[in-house]
Amino acid sequence: MRLVFMGTPEFAVPSLEALLDSGHQVNLVVTQADKPKGRGKRPAAPPVKEVALAQGIPVLQPARLKDPDFLRRLQAAAPEAIVVVAYGKILPAAVLSLPPYGCINVHASLLPRYRGAAPIQRAIMNGERETGITTMLMDEGMDTGDILLQRRVAIGEEENFGSLCQRLARLGAQVLRETLEALQAGTLRRQPQDHAQATYAPPLTPEDELIVWDRPGEVIKNQVRALDPKPGAKTYFGGEVLKIWRVKAVTGDFPGVPGEIIAVGPEGIKVQVADGAVVILELQAAGGRRLPVDAFLRGHSIPEGYVLGK
Repeated sequence: MRLVFMGTPEFAVPSLEALLDSGHQVNLVVTQADKPKGRGKRPAAPPVKEVALAQGIPVLQPARLKDPDFLRRLQAAAPEAIVVVAYGKILPAAVLSLPPYGCINVHASLLPRYRGAAPIQRAIMNGERETGITTMLMDEGMDTGDILLQRRVAIGEEENFGSLCQRLARLGAQVLRETLEALQAGTLRRQPQDHAQATYAPPLTPEDELIVWDRPGEVIKNQVRALDPKPGAKTYFGGEVLKIWRVKAVTGDFPGVPGEIIAVGPEGIKVQVADGAVVILELQAAGGRRLPVDAFLRGHSIPEGYVLGK
């Protein structure tokens, strides 16, 4: 099948590679602009662009998808379908209506749940035990198009965003191949979404990163997992940002106020929360490296009785 591929981050790479490996003709790749990265803030290509250029596939990075020159070049690629995986922009009607098989999106949730930009993080943050991949025929709404295929996966109790994202990226590539095969064979049945069951996964905000210590321990644990390996959950210690990378929740009655450090040792830093405590197992000081708690305590003094968050 002649395809145009639209995608940007690492999550989209397995899907692009699966298309190339399965013999589809990817005539064009569309991705977002290079962005500053690292301490030097030098422009860095999106992961999808790097793969496309290595394979000799033309790449476009339009600022506007309604730009006439972009639309002409898209039409010249003559796609039978446009595959969209974490591209990061809403497609206009002129793009959606171009290919005869339509625009097919790989979305990292079980639609209609978790429509939006951050479905993996929001599912973990909300304590979900299951998620999955949906391929969808795109329309002009935000993740509102007809469902093509779905596959479910369990979310591990200790699984973080990084590991779940990798698993779903690989699964998404597999489901995408199955979707295209079924489309070509004419065996795929479209399933309209039940919009009454829709939930939303808005982009992460700086407020999502800040730990609120008067919440239950499991809520805080889920927040930490959802933000690992980026951007990281954070609190404040001595006026400086303290990133929290791994915790466990324990129940019980402890003297103290939410956020108060009630015990410090190589096995963890115990912090009072709404229904007991969380034990910090991995953390990172401002300007420092991510460390297990025993290594962290060899270079930092954390006093009992201090209240985190200030």
